Amino acid sequence: FLHDRYQKPLFIVENGLGARDEFDENGEIQDDYRIAYLNDHLVQAHEAILDGVELMGFTSWGPIDLVANSTAEMSKRYGYIYVDRHDDGQGT
Repeated sequence: FLHDRYQKPLFIVENGLGARDEFDENGEIQDDYRIAYLNDHLVQAHEAILDGVELMGFTSWGPIDLVANSTAEMSKRYGYIYVDRHDDGQGT
């Protein structure tokens, strides 16, 4: 839509999702859904390039977990690198 309407190069920024992840029995976070989400969007970005869209770049929301701006919490994770910090500021 944007390319068709404005005929300008595009730059996709802050692409990602927030989720409340839980550790498995090995103390790991299995976030295959996050990998699939980013993969699907990168596939679509590639399709757009093949369709003639001038895509200048793509950045994810944040490579590391960050404080949610709207809720000031850490329990909802956004990054693909885990940060051991809790809503109350505690962590190891």
